[in-house]
Amino acid sequence: MGLFVLNPVWLETFITLVDTGHFTKTAEKLYMTQPGVSQHISKLEEACGYDLIKREKKSFAITEQGRLVYNHAKALIRDEKRLFEKLNFDDPLSGECTLACSGSVALLLYPKLLQLQVQHPNIHINIKAAPNHQILADIKNGQIDQGIVTDIPNESFFDFETLGQEELCLILPQQANTSDRYAPLLLELGLINHPDAEHYLSLYFKQSKEQELTQLDVSKIPIVGSINQISQILEPIAQGVGFTVLPRSAVDGFHSPEHLQVLRPPQPVMESLYLVCKKNRALPARYHAFNTIIRQIWAFN
Repeated sequence: MGLFVLNPVWLETFITLVDTGHFTKTAEKLYMTQPGVSQHISKLEEACGYDLIKREKKSFAITEQGRLVYNHAKALIRDEKRLFEKLNFDDPLSGECTLACSGSVALLLYPKLLQLQVQHPNIHINIKAAPNHQILADIKNGQIDQGIVTDIPNESFFDFETLGQEELCLILPQQANTSDRYAPLLLELGLINHPDAEHYLSLYFKQSKEQELTQLDVSKIPIVGSINQISQILEPIAQGVGFTVLPRSAVDGFHSPEHLQVLRPPQPVMESLYLVCKKNRALPARYHAFNTIIRQIWAFN
């Protein structure tokens, strides 16, 4: 069965007739003859399969089916108007900017991106904290426009650029004794878990060149707490409970860094960050200012 579309010219005539309430006024407004108006209405009724108006000498009354067609036609006009507004209007300082990233990156980005919205209130900033695999899935499915991930994405599905690198830090309570062996200390303290903890730990143990840590099995470390709010992950460690691994920006942004101790490995552990969008996705003009701020953050870090 093919797609059935009502003639838009007939619909316009019908709308005008209902709005004016008079065949003669409709003809004058549309620069038509009165018989032409009647012909359009008859053809529209034939196409719909129902009487749309009930004729009474020189006047008429709209039927229930006619009311449905009238509302449908008005909705089509509104939707078409909105469509053309969207097609022809890409304001660089208006609209929603969406981004997904890790919680620590969100903590770094949001205050600076918020300044863009303060300066231009019609730009709406929407940042979502999520792990790498979820970010890429949301971009691929069109749920968000952009993301920042730590693994090089599949070039078949995504366009990306390297933003820069961020140091990962192994963070312990200030009073923890790091003069002894690290492995027993971490096993004794236990992990403050968070959504990126396993990924960060594996990367840290692999790259730190701390021989004792490279041999430590992440799965054997006891979990003594779990938090998914980036701003709260360091709270128990500051009070002497557990340890964790987070990017340097999370440590720098913590309100009481004097209660924390950051392990200094033989080799700093660095993680690359990539700004990602869907393959061949042309982003709206408002993302120019949005992405300029993101790039500047890592240019100065």
